[in-house]
Amino acid sequence: MSTLSHTRQHTMHISRGKHNRLWRRIGESILDSLLMKGWIAKLSYRCGLHGELSITHYNLRLAPEKQLSTPLKIAFLTDFHAGPSTHSGIFDQAFKAIADLKPDLLLLGGDFVSCKAAYVSHLIPNLEACTPRLGKFAVFGNHDLWKDDAYLGQRLSSAGVKILVNKQITLSAPFDHISICGIDDPWTGSPDAPLTFKEAKTIRVLLMHAPDGLLLLNQEKFDLAFAGHTHGGQIALKDGTPILLPHGPLSRKYHHGYFDIVGNGKLIVSRGIGCSNLPIRIYADPELVICNLE
Repeated sequence: MSTLSHTRQHTMHISRGKHNRLWRRIGESILDSLLMKGWIAKLSYRCGLHGELSITHYNLRLAPEKQLSTPLKIAFLTDFHAGPSTHSGIFDQAFKAIADLKPDLLLLGGDFVSCKAAYVSHLIPNLEACTPRLGKFAVFGNHDLWKDDAYLGQRLSSAGVKILVNKQITLSAPFDHISICGIDDPWTGSPDAPLTFKEAKTIRVLLMHAPDGLLLLNQEKFDLAFAGHTHGGQIALKDGTPILLPHGPLSRKYHHGYFDIVGNGKLIVSRGIGCSNLPIRIYADPELVICNLE
């Protein structure tokens, strides 16, 4: 265990925000004002410009030596961007779908807010009401770490969400041979793969914000991984080809969908739910992922 990661794991109450430079704070304050603190997003949502919520189902079968006694249904949501660019109506739709589908657990891929940490309040009622029997687990994204992750961690924890920062947690029976392994954001955080997978069980489900986390695993293995960050481009061509993508060398290669990672497990990348910067989605609809692990 590295000294840095050991220290950070025990000081999550201290906001990191190490990349929240003055120019970014000024830019986000201007963006908040230009978007009229959410009024533009409200209009966009009502006009259908947030896209139509899609529910993508995956059915994955583990290797014969790792078969489950009963299927595990996982819901994955990411990239909410609660704030001036995303209307909370899309959150209500997504959590209503989760309530109807009744997954065993909920995984959350980060970027809970944009511009201000206080905007997490737009998410808290839905998170509190969502009670999958095996729990709710999350990692932080770059936007969260630019803001106040200590405050976000407190609010999310109060809603029953367990934050995983280079940490794994084992599910309860009959899934007590499955570990959810949450690694810190690859570029804004301080990821530590050995610590993330330390004492992980036979079946490893990796939760990360961005696909670039794959570059930092240091030979650690997983069976299934979830990531977001890319938004599927948020604005794409009619065939889904992204026009613009966020930073990260793997954002274009793994911009959306299901991938077999050579020498490792399966990767699912979601388009996420919210809008970043511009309150519109074009040919990159918001997405709830439901994965049945068999």
